[in-house]
Amino acid sequence: MEPYELVGTAVSDPLDDYKKSVASIIEEYFSTGDVEVATSDLRELGSTEYHPYFIKRLVSMSMDRHDKEKEMASVLLSALYADVINPTQISRGFFMLVESADDLAVDIPDTVDILALFIARAVVDDILPPAFIARARKMLPESSKGIQVLQTAEKSYLSAPHHAELVERRWGGSTHFTVEEVKKRITDLLREYVESGDTAEACRCVRKLEVSFFYHEVVKRALVLAMEMQSAEPLILKLLKEAAEEGLISSSQMVKGFSRMAESIDDLSLDIPSAKTSFQSIVPQAISEGWLDASSLKASGEDGPANGPDDEKVKQYKKQIVNIIHEYFLSDDIPELIRSLEDLGAPEYNPIFLKKLITLAMDRKNKEKEMASVLLSALHIEIFSTEDIVNGFVMLLESAEDTALDILDASNELALFVARAVIDDILAPLNLEEITNRLPPNCSSGAETVCMAQSLLSARHAGERILRCWGGGTGWAVEDAKDKIQKLLEEFESGGVISEACQCIRDMGMPFFNHEVVKKALVMAMEKKNDRMLDLLQECFNEGLITINQMTKGFGRIKDGLDDLALDIPNAKDKFTFYVEHAKGNGWLLPSFGSSDAS
Repeated sequence: MEPYELVGTAVSDPLDDYKKSVASIIEEYFSTGDVEVATSDLRELGSTEYHPYFIKRLVSMSMDRHDKEKEMASVLLSALYADVINPTQISRGFFMLVESADDLAVDIPDTVDILALFIARAVVDDILPPAFIARARKMLPESSKGIQVLQTAEKSYLSAPHHAELVERRWGGSTHFTVEEVKKRITDLLREYVESGDTAEACRCVRKLEVSFFYHEVVKRALVLAMEMQSAEPLILKLLKEAAEEGLISSSQMVKGFSRMAESIDDLSLDIPSAKTSFQSIVPQAISEGWLDASSLKASGEDGPANGPDDEKVKQYKKQIVNIIHEYFLSDDIPELIRSLEDLGAPEYNPIFLKKLITLAMDRKNKEKEMASVLLSALHIEIFSTEDIVNGFVMLLESAEDTALDILDASNELALFVARAVIDDILAPLNLEEITNRLPPNCSSGAETVCMAQSLLSARHAGERILRCWGGGTGWAVEDAKDKIQKLLEEFESGGVISEACQCIRDMGMPFFNHEVVKKALVMAMEKKNDRMLDLLQECFNEGLITINQMTKGFGRIKDGLDDLALDIPNAKDKFTFYVEHAKGNGWLLPSFGSSDAS
């Protein structure tokens, strides 16, 4: 019997195959300039998990060419953003580029300046969050060229006067407008069309924008205009039908525009009371005329007209909570909000409140984002169950892709809200697994957001960083709050009365920031070698002024920063061990604290 002959076969590496395929897509794009062909080629290639490599390859291939190709690369990235490549992968691709700056510089001498300009351009084009620079800096060695790239992007480009225009035009960017410019042009052309009624001219103006990947904005703005000016509705529908039939606005862009409208219809109804009724008559008309794909619309989350008393009740509830949340952002009055919510008498809709709160906060400044996180802590203690919080985050993450269309950097913002909820003990780390498991299979961006939150939580000093992610405090600047706490503790330490110190803490009206009192009191006790601070914490605990939750958070923050603290206070670790035992003995901390990172 002949022995078997072992024949070697070359094993194909899917990443290598992907890199070869994208190189030819990029070469073809540089020679034709056809954004749509490049977009559809990349979509057909699949292997979406490798998209960060596409970004790295596209930018690095253009770096060694003329300004024309650099401009083309930036335009293509804007076209692919959110529609083909999700925001997380865009950030990852740019980080890979920055990480390999030292290698790129061997062949391309001005790598630092070119890469810095690509990053600045991505920030200006709203496809990369400004926070990317700070995050990437923490992950790179100080001596690397990547750090120089980030510094150049920040100082030379993004800090310059009129930097947006400077960066947009640097490569002769006449082929490209900023997102805001495009939105303004869309609004202008729609208003001109309503006055003239010239459909052919309006289609020509839409085509001239050359942003086929952003035509969902044309659809959404057209629908809003039809609702604002009901006399213009027949003209608007004629334009959308014409644009669909001649292939100007693709089926997917049409569906995306309608889906975005469906998502924001409740908010729009506050300004245009008839918006919901108008929308519910437009949708079936568009479907029956064949220019809106009903099956895709269902998959995108459009549930059709509201039916029955339950839907009507939800609609009313949403309208009321939008007013309550706006009032809270103005007044910063948590007890008043809780009273208003209890008056509505609809605890079964608590998850809807959470979703609406975070969605509204994401579209505002850091102050409102911080206020939203603080409010969630209060609601969890007072009236929301953990199940409410979990259900609310599931609803929020299910609609993450729609949120990303309206709110730039939505994925990163959502990840911070999720991570902050864990740090604030509103969610347990295990709840994150539960949330991921409950997301539908097609909700990849929601699952990626949870992964991002888990990464944020596993980073060194995560607690401190996440607590400060939006500045901390409830409407005050965090430094102001810290100063007040420092002063009241110093006054107490130098002979003050316990009851007065407790009253000062109470007067601050920031029960959800009392972990800062705990942290500062423990540091002061270590520095002054005076355990009188423990008496203050005991009294605060006895009066219910500082809860176990806030004690745990304060002790946890000290535990996170213990190595740094030991540089200034050599016996910090011994002291901390003593304080933890003392706290457990007096019931301030649960026995499990510190055993398995319970903090």
